[in-house]
Amino acid sequence: MDDLDRADEQLRRDLDRGFDDAARRAGPWLVCGPGCSECCVGPFPITRLDAHRLRRGLLELRRVQPERARRIDRRIRRSVEALTDGYPGDPAAGTLSADVAVLDRFFERHGSLPCPVLDPESGRCELYDSRPVSCRTYGPPLRFAGEDSPPCPLCFEGAPAEVVERCRFEPDALGEEDRILSEMGVVSGDEWETLIPFALRREPGGAE
Repeated sequence: MDDLDRADEQLRRDLDRGFDDAARRAGPWLVCGPGCSECCVGPFPITRLDAHRLRRGLLELRRVQPERARRIDRRIRRSVEALTDGYPGDPAAGTLSADVAVLDRFFERHGSLPCPVLDPESGRCELYDSRPVSCRTYGPPLRFAGEDSPPCPLCFEGAPAEVVERCRFEPDALGEEDRILSEMGVVSGDEWETLIPFALRREPGGAE
């Protein structure tokens, strides 16, 4: 394991610990669970670190469960085909380069497209341990850089405002993800780099 993967492993541990604490405080108000996959439908941007982590996870799955990985690869190809037309950036490289309004319209247009890593039969993520930071922290009410965001619309339904606030947490308050991204050469403001299908597609000529 190299320095990047060690730093990412520590980041994941810290994020998961924060989420678990928020989930403990939320109790039955947090309804997220295995097979609950509404948040896995519709594309969303991920960082270079997320992409790196996902690729490592899929490479490992190809090694230990090749048939399962092949099914994911087929879904990835279908997703890339669906998303290429009107892609808000460079579809060949998979990079995003559009303003927020353009991205939002693109995401809304493809809002019914499931993540290719989502198992359509079980409703579970097939790269759960390697999932992006936004997936790891979705559900409870969050705070990012002083900005509050609401919880998943399926959670905290009917909960008093004080209960919601009691369960709010700030993922990565010390900025470890930003530090890792900076060391990867990512300039601040350009964190959102690609989409999951484009990060995981095989290179042209790659073996099936």
